[in-house]
Amino acid sequence: MGRDDKKAWKGKYFTRIVTLFGEYPKCFLVGVDNVGSKQMQEIRVAMRGHGEILMGKNTMIRKAIREHVQQEAPSKLLPHIVGNVGFVFTKEDLGDIRKKLLENKRGAPAKAGAIAPCDVKLPPQNSGMGPEKTSFFQALQIPTKISRGTIEILNEVHLIKVGEKVGASEAALLNMLSIQPFSYGLAVQQVYDNGTIYSPDVLDITQDVLLSRFQQGVNNIAAASLEINYPTKASIPHSIMNGFKNLLAIAAETDVTFTEAAQLKEYLKDPSKFAAAVSAGSAPAATATAPAAASKKEEVKEESEEEDMGFGLFD
Repeated sequence: MGRDDKKAWKGKYFTRIVTLFGEYPKCFLVGVDNVGSKQMQEIRVAMRGHGEILMGKNTMIRKAIREHVQQEAPSKLLPHIVGNVGFVFTKEDLGDIRKKLLENKRGAPAKAGAIAPCDVKLPPQNSGMGPEKTSFFQALQIPTKISRGTIEILNEVHLIKVGEKVGASEAALLNMLSIQPFSYGLAVQQVYDNGTIYSPDVLDITQDVLLSRFQQGVNNIAAASLEINYPTKASIPHSIMNGFKNLLAIAAETDVTFTEAAQLKEYLKDPSKFAAAVSAGSAPAATATAPAAASKKEEVKEESEEEDMGFGLFD
């Protein structure tokens, strides 16, 4: 590629960045570590019609944003353009686009020296390996026993912790067990939405979560207001209910009465009346079963009379 061709290519690249930031109000800053070219092509195909993926050198992207993008908001992304990253521009719902990106993750084996993106635990299982591999498990301090000529892992083993480097022995063991513990794809690092940048964890907040957090806040305000005797809209219903309970307690201990306390005072005078009312409520069910039992007895009696024809054994 000649000097002029390279200059023209850079000009087109800068123009594309300016166009994308002008056309799309939202984008993801994504990490692309351990994503192969074939997987990237599959992701591009999945994103057709939903958004645009932009990759490139970080220095070129920073220069394009500083010098060519007219809006000031995209410059907030500059501190986050570090490492192997790219952009996913979209006009659709950010939560739906992130789901599409997560759907295109691919399983990958553990490689020695790689940083573990998640915890790796081995469940109790029969490894299918012969007894000659026992020393290999002992070196990793994995409790085993020989079962039917093969090595069986007795307890769950936390083999690799998130953020740790994968050791050669751990990688070899996982490969022998045909386990692919990791999955790689476009990892959302930051969200750019109409000039605002925030963590992708915000996308996990659903309407149910917001309602539960709001309800929890209201409960906290009501509890604090009741404790310091300061009325608020959150505490007034509780204050009214507590006051009504106090009035009922006073009416129960004194001769003071009012409409709402009449039933309580009546119950305290003679609880047997209410017990009779409860038993009366269950009486219809008993009376309903009685005619059925009587009719059943009559049917049995009629059947016995029909069978007895009035003749003796020697008539």
